[in-house]
Amino acid sequence: MSNLLVDVNNLTIGYHNKMGELVHVLRDVSLQIKPGETLGLVGESGCGKSTLGQAMMGYLRSGSMVVGGTAQFEDTEMFSLTDRQLEAVRGNQIALIPQNAGQSLTPTMRVGKQIIETLRLNTDISKDDANKRMLELLGQVRLPHPEVMAARYPHELSGGQQQRVAVAMALAGEPVMLILDEPTTGLDVTTQAHLLELLCEIVTDTGAAMMYISHDMGVIARVSDRVAIMYAGEIVEDASSADIFNLPAHPYTRGLLESIPRLAIAGIPYSMPGQPPIPGVLPGCAFAPRCSFVTDICTSEPPTLDTIPEKPHWVSCHLWEQVIETDFSQELQDVFHTIKHKTTDENSIDISDLEITYYRADLLDRLRNTLEPPSTVSGVTFSVQRGETLALVGESGSGKSTIVRTISGLLPAKGGRIQFDDCDLTVNVADRPMHTCKRVQLIFQNPDASLNPRHTVAEIIDQPLKLYFPEMTRAERRERQIELLDRVRLDERYRLRYPGQMSGGEKQRVAIARAFAADPELVLCDEPTSSLDVSVQAAVLDLLADLQNERDTTYIFITHDLAVVRAFANRVIVLYQGRLCEVGSVDEIYSPPYHPYTETLLDAVLEPDPSTRPKLIAKDIPELTPPAQGCPFQRRCLKNIGEICDSEIPPWQTAENGKEHKIRCHIPMQELLANQESVLPV
Repeated sequence: MSNLLVDVNNLTIGYHNKMGELVHVLRDVSLQIKPGETLGLVGESGCGKSTLGQAMMGYLRSGSMVVGGTAQFEDTEMFSLTDRQLEAVRGNQIALIPQNAGQSLTPTMRVGKQIIETLRLNTDISKDDANKRMLELLGQVRLPHPEVMAARYPHELSGGQQQRVAVAMALAGEPVMLILDEPTTGLDVTTQAHLLELLCEIVTDTGAAMMYISHDMGVIARVSDRVAIMYAGEIVEDASSADIFNLPAHPYTRGLLESIPRLAIAGIPYSMPGQPPIPGVLPGCAFAPRCSFVTDICTSEPPTLDTIPEKPHWVSCHLWEQVIETDFSQELQDVFHTIKHKTTDENSIDISDLEITYYRADLLDRLRNTLEPPSTVSGVTFSVQRGETLALVGESGSGKSTIVRTISGLLPAKGGRIQFDDCDLTVNVADRPMHTCKRVQLIFQNPDASLNPRHTVAEIIDQPLKLYFPEMTRAERRERQIELLDRVRLDERYRLRYPGQMSGGEKQRVAIARAFAADPELVLCDEPTSSLDVSVQAAVLDLLADLQNERDTTYIFITHDLAVVRAFANRVIVLYQGRLCEVGSVDEIYSPPYHPYTETLLDAVLEPDPSTRPKLIAKDIPELTPPAQGCPFQRRCLKNIGEICDSEIPPWQTAENGKEHKIRCHIPMQELLANQESVLPV
């Protein structure tokens, strides 16, 4: 009887392409997980992380096959089990928590019933006991008022709440192994920090093992005892979390760590060149075309997984001794570069007292004289200079995307003014003149939802060219398509590809090319890099910066990643529940004094360092609507000073560290400053 919970040995999985050739997805992968251990699995999109996680559950995608090797769970070969035997293992002994809980929950079923259904399938519990256990699980994942939450449908919950429901469902069968496939991607920093804290506590309390799949190195540093790095379907490094982050021995691991924007460094990292190849195609090391250490042996002989002496540290690299002798801390400083913004004193857009609501009174509400709830966005005033990047930051539900969608004309404004030069942008997009639509473009967070899967890249980029430049001939439009693709670092061959034939980073570049096809003056960027690998993210940020400098484009930039904001933006606006909390330049916002909410956001940032832990300095209370009066942050603020916070709107105060730095809080500025330290790592 082995003391291993999971034992994967020389596993190779592949499929036959249209030419009948065998293409590998995983190649000779060996990985072990002990009971109670947390393993982080890291790599770029397409490296085989999810395939390996699914293989541990005995699952293969349609058309795939096991070419060689084994995947054992508790000494049982998973691919030897029948479908019925696998059903007894999945959900009961091994549970999967997927990336997008909103898509994994049944939209027409209340969340309580979904958890009860999982309990009845995976345990022998009675119906009455299942209902009681369901409420216990909702409480265990820290959802307030479990009875209320159980009665809600998935769409009535926030992204963080949906993810907690998914965790509750995974825990229903009391599994000994949890596989988490990017469960916090797209979540804001505080929701992510609270959810990770919860997962760590659950693993400690239950003794379950956990494999956490992610491209977010900060998340991996927070949760993992051990980290395995995957590249092109192979494990290239496997070591303790401390060694991976402090003494990386594989050039690819270093490349990933060097691609991460950091709070402590005001700049954008240079992106790692190239992209992963198909596993098994290259004769030598798969990383050789992208590696700065490459020699002749790297291109001719595949490396084997070697052990670094005196350490439980394995690395697949011919030159690992040379790699670890290179000063990583100095190398890290050298890969960052600052963005030079060419701003003017001329305002590109002015917004005054903007108010937006999703509430629409129906007949019953009117007959009952139902009191209208507080507006989703209220009293928002700011301006953006031409060529400037203004970042809107805040948790999910803070009104960032709502403001951007109203500026773009997709949502109506209840009140206020949006002036773009001589154009009134409070007008619905359908009622705007064509030249105004041309000047304002939107880049969505998810390119899969914004690119037509039935159109080629050429057709996608051709649509705005036809619409806004009717005088262009077909040949001129084709030339312009090629030029735009070249600007986003995609060659001409991509014109004939469909979105489904491209990676996430490539699709996002096509979305950027489409936005810039209109030659816009104002680009609204709604989380354009949140779901990208760190290496691709750095390339996309560089691309956006280059395009801005070439065209003096104005950006309104939404992101949850505060390190990206520090690297990319000129000024920052902090929003909570659709109300302004703090405004200022990047340097001002990232230095004390902070609004208590800004301090919460910054302290929740996960650094790629296993020795650090985020501070959770605000109450973990989900708020679906803003308070009717007082400070919008009153219910969660640990620095609440009493009745004045609950009843009166806070005044604006100007900080001494900059004329533009303003904080909306009842606590006097000097008192805030006296009780705060810089959140930036030393």
